[in-house]
Amino acid sequence: MLRIGICDDQQKARFSLSCNVERCLARQNTNCQIYEFSSAEGLLKWLEKHPDALDLLFLDIEMADLDGMAAAKKIRETNQQLALVFVTGYADYVFDGYEVGALDYLLKPAKEEQLTRVLNKVQASLVKHSQKVYTFQNTAGLYRIPYEKILYFMSERRQVILVTETQKYAFYGKLDDVEKQVAPHFFRIHRRYLVYLAAVQQITGNSVQLAEETLPISRNQRPGMIKTFTDSLLEQGNDNYV
Repeated sequence: MLRIGICDDQQKARFSLSCNVERCLARQNTNCQIYEFSSAEGLLKWLEKHPDALDLLFLDIEMADLDGMAAAKKIRETNQQLALVFVTGYADYVFDGYEVGALDYLLKPAKEEQLTRVLNKVQASLVKHSQKVYTFQNTAGLYRIPYEKILYFMSERRQVILVTETQKYAFYGKLDDVEKQVAPHFFRIHRRYLVYLAAVQQITGNSVQLAEETLPISRNQRPGMIKTFTDSLLEQGNDNYV
């Protein structure tokens, strides 16, 4: 499923683009979920609560109060993965998109072949990076979290908690199953904890030190974790030490 946001202060423009996107994807037999926003301010507030909930964002440049370019710069402060596509009625803005790493731009009204090109780009990119993204679903929706954003997974009764630097996501599942899906990038340091190797800063005694958190490591898992952690540092050419 492709998760798409459309931000435009004109309701007719949002409706038209939404219908065209759904039509293009239906021809490819691709499901999508579309979220509409009538202002950049509303979009940014929503993204604060759901930072990884979109794969693609169509962003109008000319909007009242906060314009699309300013919103894109705010988004890029915390999210480098989200595919941004500017929608504008003026070709003058085209080159401004390079500053925020825009995937593409569309001139209003967007033509079907242009939309198809953009949607194909996004889907190709998702396939390319799917090996380093953890996908799960909970009551709030479908999420794809890049490994580099994840600190660790934690088992909590019948749920798994995915922890990033800024968010915690809960979903039903077993840590054993998650471990199989994310190997060899993560290591099971404890029956309750599965840690991202690249997030580990140090192993001391019976604990693993992350940026701002310390997790327990079981006695049985410590030798294997030290070896795996050391091997990963050597592969990265990192001169940190245990």
